[in-house]
This record gives sequence, C-alpha cells and structure tokens, in this order.
Amino acid sequence: MSLAARLLAVVLCLVAYIALFAAAPAAAHEMRPAYLELTERTPDVFDVLFKTPMQGDLRLALSVAISGQVEPTTPVVSRVAGNAMIQTWQIRATAPLAGQQVRVAGLENTLSDALLRIEFLDGRSWEQRLTPASPQATIPAAQSGTGVAATYLGLGVEHILLGYDHLLFVLGLVFLTASLPQLVRAITAFTAAHSITLAAAALGIVHIPPKPVEAAIALSIALVALEIILARAGKAGFAAKAPWMVAFAFGLLHGFGFAGALSEIGMPAGHIPVALLFFNLGVEAGQLMFVAAVMALTAVVRISRVPLPTWAPLVPPYAIGSVAVFWMIQRISVF
Repeated sequence: MSLAARLLAVVLCLVAYIALFAAAPAAAHEMRPAYLELTERTPDVFDVLFKTPMQGDLRLALSVAISGQVEPTTPVVSRVAGNAMIQTWQIRATAPLAGQQVRVAGLENTLSDALLRIEFLDGRSWEQRLTPASPQATIPAAQSGTGVAATYLGLGVEHILLGYDHLLFVLGLVFLTASLPQLVRAITAFTAAHSITLAAAALGIVHIPPKPVEAAIALSIALVALEIILARAGKAGFAAKAPWMVAFAFGLLHGFGFAGALSEIGMPAGHIPVALLFFNLGVEAGQLMFVAAVMALTAVVRISRVPLPTWAPLVPPYAIGSVAVFWMIQRISVF
C-alpha cells in the first residue's frame, strides 16, 4: 500500500472511530461519568445521591463503600432519568467522615470516571475525581480551590476528548482553513464563542433544551463539510473566505453542548467560578492536543511529497459530512 493510501486510511479510520463511539449508545454511556454526592442535613446524617450511566436498560455495576462506621437510615430509592440511574438514600455516620475512605466499587472494571462531592453542614465542601485506576479517595477536613481546579481541569480535558461531535467540527475547521493564520483565527473564535455560552448556560443565565442543541451541532458539522467540498471545487463560499466568523457562530452553539455535560456533573458551592474556569481550560487543552495531532498528520503528508490522487482532498469532507448527517438524523429521531 502506498503512503498516500495509508494516510487516507488514517483519516478514514479517525472519522470511523469517532462515528463508532458516538453511534454506539452502550459505549458512549459507559464513558459518561458517574456522580456521588453526600450532603449533611443534620449533624452526622447525610443524604446520598448516586448517579450511574445506563447501558440500555441496565446500569453499570457500581456501588458505594465507606470505610468507617456508617449505617443506612432509609432504604435505597431508584429511578431512571434520561440515560442514568439515580439512587438516593440516607446514612448516619457514627464517626467523623474526615479521614475515612470512600470507594466506588466496580469502577475499576469500567471506562467511566466518577465525581465525588461531599457538602458538610458548616458550609465546607470537598470534591474528588475518581478513576478506574484510582476508584477510592480519603476525605480530608476541607478542600481548597486548588483541588477543585485540578478536578475540573481533568473533567474538561476528558469531556472534549470524548466529545466526538466537537472534535469532528474542529477537524472540519482544520480542512476548511487555507493557512495556519486562518486556522489560528478560526480556533480562537471557536474558543471565545463556546466559552461565552458555556458560562451563560452553566450559570443559569440562558437555558436551551439539550436535544435540539445536539441535533444542531450535527448540522453545523455537515454544513462545514459542505463548505469544504465547495471550496475544493473552486466555489468557495462565505465560510471558506471567513472561517473565523463561521467558527464563532457555531462555537456559540457548541458551548451549549459543553454546558450540558457540565450540568450533569454540577459545580461545587463556594467554588463555582474556579470550577467553571478550569473546566473550560480543560476543554481548551484537550482541543489544542487534538489540533496538534491533526497538524502533525498534515505535516507528514506535506513532508512526504508523495503525490495524492486527485480525489484525495474530497475524502475527509465527504466522510465528515456523512457522519454528521447520520448523527443529525439519529438525534432528530429521539425528539
């Protein structure tokens, strides 16, 4: 197989990989984070809320374990909300929770992370991100803003790298722009726009139903793919001439998608500005990593100087557009 064919195969595999995981509900849901919240209502009595992703009609086999002496005071009540199972109950701690270990048992057997949040009666709060490699954490007396920053930075990176529709839009911007300065302006505009709507939606200033947003995001990807095809045919439209403006307009839309993920996670009382800022910074860090990887692949193509077939430039936009249209139909069908 020639180098040109291999590079085309890499592009097709990238798009197919994104499509496969976004189209497979079980895989996608397993990668969504679980959420565990303990809220102290009266001294040493905590309300427990445990949200786990669903795989079809079954939830992930996760359970909560606390190392110290705690006893349930109410039975577990379970209900399904969207793509998650929500369980609530109440416990009484016969010893202070500080210094005890909380574990999400079974997390090590999944692809999911879990966000742990504890709010104490005196206003203190603590948050920790649990992972399959480290499914437990020891509760400290309190948590600083630094701990919140680290937690939400990691959640932001994870969200964008698993946000296949957002990544496909960014990939479209890479192919739509004709030069590095154009790409820098487009990515900067996209970043600025989705930061605005992410903050507005996360703070409750603006609210848009998530399902129409998800369908519109898929449409935005399809439109960018169409613009790439027209530009390759010598019929460059407005988007190809001013990609930063299109990136900004659609970035406002994608920001609502990011906000939907953040609303599922929630933000800690007393540290909302820190959580929002570092979640957004995590999104940007993950986005830049993806752009760097795509640019490295592009550089390999240019350095190789191997002549590509005349139809090669049309492969990425047609692949991107096909996946986007499939997503759009899939998402509209569940309205």
